[in-house]
Amino acid sequence: MPENHPRIPEPRPDGAPDSPASAAPEAAAAPEAPSRAASSRAEARAADEKTGGSQVLAWLKEIATVVVIAVVLSFLIKTFLFRAFFIPSESMVNTLDVDDRIFVNLLVPEPFSLSRGDVVVFRDTKGWLPAAPEKTNGPFTWVQDGLTFVGLLPDNSEQHLVKRVIGLPGDHVVCCDAGGKLTINGTAIDEKYVNAAEVPQVRNFDVTVPEGKVWVMGDNRNHSADSRAHMDAGGGFVDMADLEGKAAVIAWPLSRITTLDNYPDVFRNVPAAP
Repeated sequence: MPENHPRIPEPRPDGAPDSPASAAPEAAAAPEAPSRAASSRAEARAADEKTGGSQVLAWLKEIATVVVIAVVLSFLIKTFLFRAFFIPSESMVNTLDVDDRIFVNLLVPEPFSLSRGDVVVFRDTKGWLPAAPEKTNGPFTWVQDGLTFVGLLPDNSEQHLVKRVIGLPGDHVVCCDAGGKLTINGTAIDEKYVNAAEVPQVRNFDVTVPEGKVWVMGDNRNHSADSRAHMDAGGGFVDMADLEGKAAVIAWPLSRITTLDNYPDVFRNVPAAP
């Protein structure tokens, strides 16, 4: 019985390998698979980087847009509605303290009317203040000036004053009656806003406020160079045209945030100017 030995293939006459013809393409294709995977990963990374860059750019554009809008709005508000000011002196203590920051309503006295008792900020066109020292420019002065210009910082140029309106055009204001009280158009008033820490020194005057002007006094009477101190220069009156507006709010420091009162009860019984 013949033995069952494995058949040893004989070499082909043409010297070709004995493997099937289909093996060659498979063997040739094998090295290409890793290359395609690497290429796909590189493309994915490039796409991710491109997407991330686009997101950062879009985010920066949004931030820039918000900043521009905020600056424009601040400028418009500062120009037409409210403006910030810094309080450098004690002339309005206890109503306003040194270093307070206030917002001033620019719509008073026009189009809204001014009232007795209003706290106002006005330009120093009469030379009540000493000449301001020459400004020293530092490396970031332009930044401060720019922020002040657009209204993001208070004006601390010291060329403005803040006082309380006591007499309106036509009012007859006198200090003082037998009881030591101020009178307006013949009616004595109880000035609740005056600093109670000191007894006000009596400084006699008798004035009638001209048209287009107001008579102003500080709440800290013994430390306020107001209309009483400048009667030799224009009678001590302030031009309505010089008023920046009515101080409405203490905005800083946070512990002092409040609206400012014009004490209507104090002036309720004062008759209109004759």
